[in-house]
Amino acid sequence: MKDMKDMIDFRNEGMRIGGEVVFTDDVIDIIYPYTGEVIGTVPAGTKEHAAKAFEIAANYKSKLSRYQRSEILHRAGELIGERRDYLAKWLTLELGICYQHAIYETKRAQDVYKFAASQSLNDDGEIFSCDLTHNGKERKIYTTREPVTAISAITPFNHPLNMVSHKVAPSIATNNCMVCKPAEQTPLTAIALADILYEAGLPPEMFQIVTGRPQDIGDEMITNKHIDIITFTGGVPVGKMIATKAAYKRQALELGGNDPLIVCNDLTDADLEKAATIAVAGATGNSGQRCTAIKRILVQNAVADRFVPLVLEKAKAIKFGDPQDPATELGCVVNAQAAELFEQRVLMAAEQGATILYHPERQGALLPPIVVDHVPHDSELVMEETFGPIIPIVRVPDDDAEVMRISNGTQFGLSSGVCTNDLNRAISYINGLNVGTCNIWEQPGYRIETSPFGGIKDSGNAVKEGVTEAMKFFTNLKTYSLPWPT
Repeated sequence: MKDMKDMIDFRNEGMRIGGEVVFTDDVIDIIYPYTGEVIGTVPAGTKEHAAKAFEIAANYKSKLSRYQRSEILHRAGELIGERRDYLAKWLTLELGICYQHAIYETKRAQDVYKFAASQSLNDDGEIFSCDLTHNGKERKIYTTREPVTAISAITPFNHPLNMVSHKVAPSIATNNCMVCKPAEQTPLTAIALADILYEAGLPPEMFQIVTGRPQDIGDEMITNKHIDIITFTGGVPVGKMIATKAAYKRQALELGGNDPLIVCNDLTDADLEKAATIAVAGATGNSGQRCTAIKRILVQNAVADRFVPLVLEKAKAIKFGDPQDPATELGCVVNAQAAELFEQRVLMAAEQGATILYHPERQGALLPPIVVDHVPHDSELVMEETFGPIIPIVRVPDDDAEVMRISNGTQFGLSSGVCTNDLNRAISYINGLNVGTCNIWEQPGYRIETSPFGGIKDSGNAVKEGVTEAMKFFTNLKTYSLPWPT
């Protein structure tokens, strides 16, 4: 096999701090999950690098007008479209997802900038008349939103372009300065995005990238004195650690998920076909590496025997393999260790009575779609967040109240999907599921890039993301009043 340096444009990248490209002697290797080869390096930055970036961010006061911010965001979206193939190539190389899924991520990121560009033009102030009660005065109270000192963004490995975009685009739209530490497994796409933003006209002080190992740089990303807001997407233990260490800083914590697709017993054969399509796509998209991926399929007993063969047929039709092959529909998970863990959970479920219906051979980080039926609802496979393309089917009673009890019986509360044609049942599930999102006849993760998104319980602290809510969260609300009532 050829060395990766001969096959691709090997990237030896630096941090982006205050308009400079910063390197260190110690580097972190970036691994292509499909082959295990090194495809690039980034600096193993330290707390001093992060501290310098936050100092730069805190001392920079953007004077960009709404129009200028909108133009920068609009141009960034255009550049992402123009460089779609390049960005998708590196998404595929550093994350291992298939090229088709990488292309989809670039399109989602474009939507983020489109919404942020539009909403940056909106005046977000309000006016309150004071002569509304017998205590009132002839005055008006006005509100305005102001940027904070600095925002710390800590992003996960699974959406290296779109997740960073969801943090930086609302930050730009509100004239804020952000320091981002991308996941050490997938920092190359975030660095490419930073360069796109600079080319679009963004002052480099408004978005800086630091890279490093969590033990070396993590505390500074949480405790630096200049940080007003921490926006974190990642695992539950780290999220709870941030909540403890950064107790007085504003936090948006978007953590894990264990999202169900509930298939109800009122469905026809055609409906079950549609539900099976949703189930397989929702479990395997992005190699199952989404907090909103379908992690459990709860199918009611009366329709289970008709539903399961449809799922099996669709799973077997998925072409998995080389992520760079444009025909591939399912690539790798982030590394071989993760793939092995998820496979072990499948085998543990089988020991508890589950039936493995489809299990092609795992090859390192290449984890094929695995269909498992009769999974006990208390199995680790479906109680924990299994972050891969597993399709676990849990047969549940024909009793909606019991289904909701089972669905709510995990520590997570992010999203859910329900397949039913009965409006009253749909409303009951919307009201009864303890989650941040409930989608009827759609994947749990369906949304547009500006709609509110976030979870409860161990899925997050109920602070919503999405462009609209993030723009509100990233500002300080100031009120003032004037003695002129008209």
